[in-house]
Amino acid sequence: MQLRYTYRFYPDRGQRAALARLFGCVRVVFNDALARQKPLKASNKLLGSPKKRVAEGPYQRVPKNPDLSRELITRAKQTPEREWLGQVSAVPLQQVLRDLDKAWAAHEDSKTGKRQGPKVGAPRFKSRRDRTQSARFTANARWKITDAGKLSLPRIGEVKVNWSRELPSAPSSVTVIKDAADRYFASFVVETNASEVLPETTPEVGIDLGLSHFAVLSDGTKVANPRFLRRAERKLKKAQRALSRKTKGSNNRNKARLKVARVHMRVADARKDFHHQLSTTIIRENQAVYVEDLCVKGLGRSRLAKSVHDAGWSAFVHMLEYKATRYGRFFAKVDRFLASSQTCSQCWAVDGPKPLHVRQWTCTACETLHDRDVNASRIVLAAGRADRENACGGTVRPAA
Repeated sequence: MQLRYTYRFYPDRGQRAALARLFGCVRVVFNDALARQKPLKASNKLLGSPKKRVAEGPYQRVPKNPDLSRELITRAKQTPEREWLGQVSAVPLQQVLRDLDKAWAAHEDSKTGKRQGPKVGAPRFKSRRDRTQSARFTANARWKITDAGKLSLPRIGEVKVNWSRELPSAPSSVTVIKDAADRYFASFVVETNASEVLPETTPEVGIDLGLSHFAVLSDGTKVANPRFLRRAERKLKKAQRALSRKTKGSNNRNKARLKVARVHMRVADARKDFHHQLSTTIIRENQAVYVEDLCVKGLGRSRLAKSVHDAGWSAFVHMLEYKATRYGRFFAKVDRFLASSQTCSQCWAVDGPKPLHVRQWTCTACETLHDRDVNASRIVLAAGRADRENACGGTVRPAA
């Protein structure tokens, strides 16, 4: 299983200038390649009907990556207009051509239905005003981690890295990232082994995600919703007002923009840390985890959009899924149309829909008083167990 380990590093002034040069060269090569390929993609519209275009191929792979690399990197370095491409390592420039080819392939597979999920648009030109920039070094670039614990990058030098944890294995590549808050990160792709599988345990848990409580477990545990964005709104409002008063293009505006970006980054980092701690605790304590397959994209367009995005359900569920795979646990999603808030967890009678302000209700069949969220999590657990047993040849529904 491949995982990505990210560490923050601190370049000096000269190294920051070298990184800015590298990011600029990567952006220029990407834009040059996209400009060479866009007319070819547009010419496919002249082939006739959509069926004919699919039959003749999604798009012409001309010029191919070797030709683009030879034209836009090797030969371009010998011209006065692009001779500064020789000041950076050639490996990130070649990698960005591969990224562009993958972007075109994802776009074409999305149009033809080969790629599942939401539609993927065509690649767009990169701007120098993009706040997040990156460049990837593979093993061919001969980067290394020195004995002193520094990261040695070609044409950049040795940078000081904050190693917050050890790498489980030798990384295959490193991606240098600069975010909107002017922070630098080194992201490594590593291969993890199966020795991290946790010993088996008995408990199984169903999780009901919400806004009043972030998560309610089937054992009755309720996890409060931190609401990181709501708590930072006053500080963010003040920073945004200061930014709106600054003249565009001035240094003061750039400083004000950094303040706004840092507020957002603190919120994002706090939310990610909360998700990691809670997901790790749940995976360690339970052998099987079941959650409801929520339509977060649809809820993000409702009147609760701000609170839904502040909770970050999708990121949390993704963490549960990959950690369950990594540590040998079972993870499953139940149907999003499951009537978890209408079904009694004691007699399985469906009691009808209820408005959101109703947090407790009494079953009309067995007269059991239910907490809405706890009952929903128990229904999720029962449905997840039923689906799992049914897949293994067991009963379809649990006994009443």
